[in-house]
Amino acid sequence: MAITNIENAQRSTQLLSATTLRNVLGTKTLGEILSDREHTVEVMKRNLDETTVAWGVHVERVEVKDVRLPVQLQRAMAAEAEASREARAKVIAAEGEQKASRALKEAADVINESPSALQLRYLQTLNTISAEKNSTIIFPFPMEFMSYFGGGGPGAKGNSGT
Repeated sequence: MAITNIENAQRSTQLLSATTLRNVLGTKTLGEILSDREHTVEVMKRNLDETTVAWGVHVERVEVKDVRLPVQLQRAMAAEAEASREARAKVIAAEGEQKASRALKEAADVINESPSALQLRYLQTLNTISAEKNSTIIFPFPMEFMSYFGGGGPGAKGNSGT
């Protein structure tokens, strides 16, 4: 019998250890439990010492060898981890969209500086399309250009458009 009102100090210490373990692990994430065992052990030893010193029991060391989690808790932790991964994926996708929009703005600024750059880009795109598939491309040609070639388009000189 220990110094105070404890009949079975060994059993009481075991029960206190189990309770302390549950309390300490309940405040941590799975990653913290797996990666920071030393801190967990220190907190447990300090908590055990606070109570067992009054019983005349000295705890020499605390070890966490194996942690078994209930299936329901495993599912909850897995759902939390999946939600965290999805949130990170959304942030990464948003950052990618932001970079793409900046690149498009820069490209638009470059094209805006030279009117012929847009036409060259259009022709380059048509060339890429025609190289990929054997297809017919309908190329819209502004009627204003006909005036340069002496054609009688709607905007041509000397043509009243009737």
